[in-house]
Amino acid sequence: MSFVDGPDLMFVPGDRPERFEKAAARASAVIIDLEDAVAPGAKAAARDALLASTLEPATSVVRINPRGEGHFEDDLAALRRTAYRYVMVPKAASAADVRLLDGDGEPYLVAALIETAAGVAAAEELAAQDHVGALMWGAEDLIASMQGTGSRRADASYRDVCVYARSRVLIAAKAHGKAAIDAVYLDLADAAGLAAETHDAVASGFDLKAVLHPDQAAAVREAYRPSAEELAWAARVLEAATAQQGSFALDGRMVDEVVLKKARLLAARGA
Repeated sequence: MSFVDGPDLMFVPGDRPERFEKAAARASAVIIDLEDAVAPGAKAAARDALLASTLEPATSVVRINPRGEGHFEDDLAALRRTAYRYVMVPKAASAADVRLLDGDGEPYLVAALIETAAGVAAAEELAAQDHVGALMWGAEDLIASMQGTGSRRADASYRDVCVYARSRVLIAAKAHGKAAIDAVYLDLADAAGLAAETHDAVASGFDLKAVLHPDQAAAVREAYRPSAEELAWAARVLEAATAQQGSFALDGRMVDEVVLKKARLLAARGA
């Protein structure tokens, strides 16, 4: 079981079931959020909405509440009564935080959400778990866990500690062959900032980017879509490679297996 296809993965509040189908129609995949998006007094209603929902399991993820905060076991009990098998565990900081999900043998695949200092320090341990299919990082909770006051500078760029956490989570995921999910972009009105950050996520190797709004979902898909120029270049490289053995020159530049890998990736994304 591979993790959900992207590239956009949109959060929807678990206690707003009228938004579920709308989100699924606008995004590549949906996260039904039982945690941060739901007020404490609405947790039971969110679980009831989860039980009544009929989204496609192959493109749906359920974010449960973290262990030790009072709703974890109830969320798991509700989850076991559904067809959903992709689960996001927030504030993951050790293998124990995610191992409980497969204790009864059910085929859950976990996205470990790393959003604390302890979680960043345990990124490699989390990525190594067989039932973990993806790692995601979160900037705001991370900064809060370290008693910081802001994840970004005045120009909207991440502070160095967030760049470090983002990089470490990405490298840990890729080192273990797991999907990497980039954090949400909170400024819904800053389309240019979202586009720039998503283009960086694409170039860096993130498989998906989490979003909060349908407009962001569309923007992320556009950023992951190769340009006409990139697709034309990939086609030329792959066509030239059919008549070559080993590395070769094309337009004055060396083409080796690394370049061919990039061309294949662009062609696959274009398809």
